[in-house]
Amino acid sequence: MSKKFQKGETFNASEVIDYAEGGVVSKELIHNDSGSVTLFSFDAGQRLSEHYAPFDALLQVVDGEMELTVEGQTFTIHTGESFVIPSGARHAVNAPKPFKVIITMIRGKEEN
Repeated sequence: MSKKFQKGETFNASEVIDYAEGGVVSKELIHNDSGSVTLFSFDAGQRLSEHYAPFDALLQVVDGEMELTVEGQTFTIHTGESFVIPSGARHAVNAPKPFKVIITMIRGKEEN
């Protein structure tokens, strides 16, 4: 069962949303002109077709494991692991097993 997310309080990200049988669920945690932080759950067998974003995207898996393909190379990312998709990189998502991931995108110029 999902628990209510409340700004200004501690929370366990993996408990904020549930899995939906045969579906993908998303919950925006933060969204403003600078960017967004969104929590997703993917049920087994779900996919996100290849696309790209104009900004870097930080992925943090909070439950399960996800399969991410970036520019033709496939990565398996497990609970507690993170990955940065470079801006403009072609990428796709596959869920061989259910997983939950936080995606953080910050708009603006890239700084190293």
